[in-house]
Amino acid sequence: MLRWLAVATLVAIALGYVHPLRSYLHSRGQVEQDRAAVAKLERERRSLDARLAVAKSNEFVVREARKLNLVRPGERLFIVTGLPGAERP
Repeated sequence: MLRWLAVATLVAIALGYVHPLRSYLHSRGQVEQDRAAVAKLERERRSLDARLAVAKSNEFVVREARKLNLVRPGERLFIVTGLPGAERP
């Protein structure tokens, strides 16, 4: 009888550890996923910071203004059409 009581006690203790162990394993997996997501977001942020640095430069602003057919004060705008291979997308 004492043996069965000891086995029942061990089974009860083991069952008591099942839920916390499952919870721990699930949390560990979730932490790994979150770390991967954070690493991806950090790479994206670095890429966006680099693009922002380029966009703040004067050369970029001038290049984009030229694409919009804007000219500086005192300049004349000439639009030439009909040249082969000079079509704009």
